Amino acid sequence: MENRNSVTEFILLGLTQNPKMQKIIFVVFLVVYIISMTGNVFTVVAITTSSLLGSPMYFFLAHLSFIDVCHSCVDTPKLVIDSLYEKKTSTFKGCMNQIFWEHFLAGVDIILLTSMACDLYMAICKPLHYTTIMNWQLCWLLMGMAWIGGFLHGIIQILFIIRSPFCGPNVIDHFICDVNPLLELAFTDTHTLGLFLAANSGILCLLNFLLLVGSYVVILYSLRTENSEARRKALSTCVSHITTVVIFFVPCIFVYMRPAVILPTDKSVAVFYTMITPTLNPLIYTLRNMKNAIRKLGQLIFKMFCKIRN
Repeated sequence: MENRNSVTEFILLGLTQNPKMQKIIFVVFLVVYIISMTGNVFTVVAITTSSLLGSPMYFFLAHLSFIDVCHSCVDTPKLVIDSLYEKKTSTFKGCMNQIFWEHFLAGVDIILLTSMACDLYMAICKPLHYTTIMNWQLCWLLMGMAWIGGFLHGIIQILFIIRSPFCGPNVIDHFICDVNPLLELAFTDTHTLGLFLAANSGILCLLNFLLLVGSYVVILYSLRTENSEARRKALSTCVSHITTVVIFFVPCIFVYMRPAVILPTDKSVAVFYTMITPTLNPLIYTLRNMKNAIRKLGQLIFKMFCKIRN
């Protein structure tokens, strides 16, 4: 083997190779991308231009929407553009960049969702101590941990993948560059490496998912002594959190909690945590909680428009 890494580009097979279906994919995911970007940018602006930013819950929601904006830009635009071409390629460097940003932002997302569950637990189960415990020092500490944890997670993925030799096949049966599809192409025994990366990604997802489910169980149990109105409000908030967590974590656990074995369903499952979740978050997790901020932002935009016309 003269060259440890002779592969300079990878060929992606995409979601489908059917030309008619590729046209449908172009339209559908272009709409998904526009909705995701519009909803999340609007959420960030609505929170940051109102007094809601002074609440820890909305502080975390604004950061979640910002991360979703970034996450939406990693995979969806390439899928949309690739659907216009018969041959879909990605350079080796481009693949490595995509893997890093996918796992970096997903890691931040996971830790942030756990922080938000902690905030929700404190608000419902420890209301008298909420303002004391959830102070701004703790909020920024949790955000810092999310960004650092996500960065370390992304770096670990890259360090192990980039050292693997790619000297033969370069066809990836996926619409994105990801760890498991690339390990299948590596010219070496990847069993041990696959187990380690599964532990890095899969266990991260599973442990946080179990922690989140545990916190929701405690929250729901604590509501048994509350009146019906308090229970209704708390349950409404919990349902939004649980919906987001299930849509994001369950597909991640399915894909990453096993060794580097590719299943035919992986591509469809990956759509949920790479594209659907960032699109649905503004609808099920944020906009329903900030009607007043949206109304004020709408009034502000209307006044600005009137001034421009005059």
